[in-house]
Amino acid sequence: MQEIISIIIFAVVIVAIMTEKVHRTAAALAGTAALLLLHILTVDEAFDYVDFNTIGVLVGMMLFVGVVRQSGMFEYASVKAAKLAKGDPWRILVAFTVLTAVLSAFLDNVTTVLLVGPMSITIAQMLEIDPIPILLCQIFASNIGGTATLIGDPPNIMIGSKAGLTFMDFINNTGGICCVILAVMIVGMKFLYGKKMSASPDKIKEVMQLDEKKQIRDAALMKKALVMIVLIVVGFVLHSQLGYESSVVALTAAAVMLIIGRQDVEQVVAEVEWPTILFFIGLFIVVGGMVKTGVIKQLAMLMIEATTGHPVATMMILLWASAILSSFLDNIPFVATLIPLVIAMGSDGIDIAPLWWCISLGACLGGNGTQIGASANVVLSSIATRKGYPISFAKYTKVGFPVMLVSVAISMVYILIRYA
Repeated sequence: MQEIISIIIFAVVIVAIMTEKVHRTAAALAGTAALLLLHILTVDEAFDYVDFNTIGVLVGMMLFVGVVRQSGMFEYASVKAAKLAKGDPWRILVAFTVLTAVLSAFLDNVTTVLLVGPMSITIAQMLEIDPIPILLCQIFASNIGGTATLIGDPPNIMIGSKAGLTFMDFINNTGGICCVILAVMIVGMKFLYGKKMSASPDKIKEVMQLDEKKQIRDAALMKKALVMIVLIVVGFVLHSQLGYESSVVALTAAAVMLIIGRQDVEQVVAEVEWPTILFFIGLFIVVGGMVKTGVIKQLAMLMIEATTGHPVATMMILLWASAILSSFLDNIPFVATLIPLVIAMGSDGIDIAPLWWCISLGACLGGNGTQIGASANVVLSSIATRKGYPISFAKYTKVGFPVMLVSVAISMVYILIRYA
């Protein structure tokens, strides 16, 4: 009965989010309350399912960006990038898409979209164009780029740790195909948004005449921010070797910036996307209800048992199931459930090396499927909404789900050619 109730609660929360009849934060918190009231989870168990590392990264980087924003660095970079692209909206979209993918391969995806997203909105406002196509491409690029490396996405970190895979193992097995997927995505966006990405000659001329140096409001703060960004990159790249969680890097950077930035701390804290933070906490707990009742474990076991003795079928099921489920579920508990099952299969003499890449590609690329599929999706959508450019669940899914399907289809062909 608890299994059924946990599934019903999850389904109701997702439907509420999809239909937008209830604000997503309210829906997630209501689901949490239902699990607690029905004694499916205790308060202690509920907090056990919250990924505080993810929450720490979100809060830390939002605080960091809140301080850095006061320097005018984002406006400076926006004008500089627009002028380097000759003011052409499509070139700007491609440039920021590639930049986001590269940064996401080495930084947390949320950090990347927090740094790049505001710049995109600023540029779009200057050119009087809709920033949503640029923002959507950045979301897709952040998840594609994160798939390429060991440190790009939490599932990869988990897989690499348990399977003993190195940074170069991921580069060699997922890096190349992610480059192909990114290129295909950009071409697809050209057909979808190419004609819409145009600005009047007058607006382009205005942008080209702007002096990016005049956008800097606090040069000293900007210099401090640039040094801190370099240190953050190093911290994210080396955090596992140093024995720290990525949240420690983010929160430390936020604390240092709040001190040396000498900005109004209360104002910076007030500008954090607290509804987004609460949404993630609620969603983690709602998914945790299905973990506690064994629903996710049963799904994983059924998936494995259905393909026993058929290696190719096992790879395809793992790839597609990981992708579809990761579009709606947090991929961290799902991957955490799959890892011991795959290891158990390896003890039976099965070659499980290809299975790790199926899970990695499926779980990470699946995040592009819906607005709640990955942290970066929710964060950048929230920023866009606050700036006056709402991205609804339906609007996102209309583009994101096809992008996810094409990405996974390309991955499927790649896996069949290389590992089957």
